[in-house]
Amino acid sequence: MRLFERYLTLWVALCIAAGTLLGHLLPGAFAALASAEVAKVNLPVAALIWLMIIPMLLKVDYGAMRQLQQHWKGIGVTLFINWAVKPFSMALLGWVFLRHLFAEWLPAGQIDSYIAGLILLAAAPCTAMVFVWSNLCRGDANFTLSQVALNDAIMVVAYAPVVALLLGMSAITVPWDTLLLSVGLYIVAPAGVATLLRRWMLSRSGEAGLQLALTRLGPVSLSALLLTLVLLFGFQGQQIVEQPLVIALIAVPILIQVYFTSGLAYLLNRRLGVAHCVAGPSALIGASNFFELAVATAVGLFGVHSGAALATVVGVLIEVPVMLSVVRIVNRTEGWYERHGAGDRGRS
Repeated sequence: MRLFERYLTLWVALCIAAGTLLGHLLPGAFAALASAEVAKVNLPVAALIWLMIIPMLLKVDYGAMRQLQQHWKGIGVTLFINWAVKPFSMALLGWVFLRHLFAEWLPAGQIDSYIAGLILLAAAPCTAMVFVWSNLCRGDANFTLSQVALNDAIMVVAYAPVVALLLGMSAITVPWDTLLLSVGLYIVAPAGVATLLRRWMLSRSGEAGLQLALTRLGPVSLSALLLTLVLLFGFQGQQIVEQPLVIALIAVPILIQVYFTSGLAYLLNRRLGVAHCVAGPSALIGASNFFELAVATAVGLFGVHSGAALATVVGVLIEVPVMLSVVRIVNRTEGWYERHGAGDRGRS
């Protein structure tokens, strides 16, 4: 990994601190940026998210889904976690902790919005950062690519219905037009643009040219991520400084969710005799979130200063350090995992 990626946690922490401080010191400037929106879509956030995710999506070869049969057990586990467990367990955790256990310490008018933010976060499986986590745990590249391609394909059609179902169960009105716009803007359109760009690069300069372009675009994607963090934490700067207890309370269900889903995926893969190089990224994909989409959708649905936006930003706040701890657990338990002694894991 390059020096920049190696110290990503440090850069994330510095950008979070800078955004929070700037938002507190310059509320007027960030209010002007927050008001730059069309059809409830914040234009600065949208531009940065496109710069962030298109280079990541360029790595995705949807032809990789031909390899699904090779890793069907690991992919099955991840899909089960992503679509049958995680959104629903997060809705349950939000209901238990925010609506009941922590309700007396939270602003009553924002509890529904906080829960909505958690649901938006959990219903979006990670796309971009998965490649970083997989690399850190020495994961199988073909499996990671296959899983990301399949998750993206499913997310195009499943994200809006799952979110609408869970928001409805939480008694929150679903603005379908804005939700569908967010899906189109942050999933369908970037995926289409990235697919066309990938084909064009391959036809013009082949695989070597594509890899060179990806290498050059890597810093652009990470820089956009860091600038997005500055902007988002700037939007929420005053709330973060003024409500540290709220931030801590919202973080509790997110932390439980990450360790629960990653642990469940890891153990299910072990039970099924899946190779560790597949089980590691499977657990990480199952636990991490496409927080770029979640934040953008929360901003579009509820506004940049809403409780939902704040909840998704808390997800950003803890995503990198928590996922790095999961990577560490996966790597340190490899010996224990391999002692399971199941059959031929290389084909799982």
